[in-house]
Amino acid sequence: MYYTEEHEWLRVEDNLVIVGITEHAAEQLGDIVFVDLPDEGKTVSKDDEVVVIESVKAASDILAPLDGEIVEVNTALSENPGIVNDDPLGEAWFFKMKVADLSALDDLMDDAAYKKFIG
Repeated sequence: MYYTEEHEWLRVEDNLVIVGITEHAAEQLGDIVFVDLPDEGKTVSKDDEVVVIESVKAASDILAPLDGEIVEVNTALSENPGIVNDDPLGEAWFFKMKVADLSALDDLMDDAAYKKFIG
């Protein structure tokens, strides 16, 4: 897994990058009550706002961690946003994207670096 400073996790499966938020982020947000997902087929650039999450505490944006195309979204989150709190590293992925250059993942944190980052 890879991690961003915005508390997103990324996992590569079948040449697609799956994106979600970390347990730390889910805990900080509190109970998630709404998730607004991007459209499939949307082309995004790194740091574009692609997902809006609303919790009982605040609203937060999820940024595109890499340049690419959104190829699938997790529609289960629209129906049950609480999955983000229950299983942030598993069933609560937000979107899958096709990226042109997987080597861009090398600029992200690994598990050890992320744990150090959140202290």
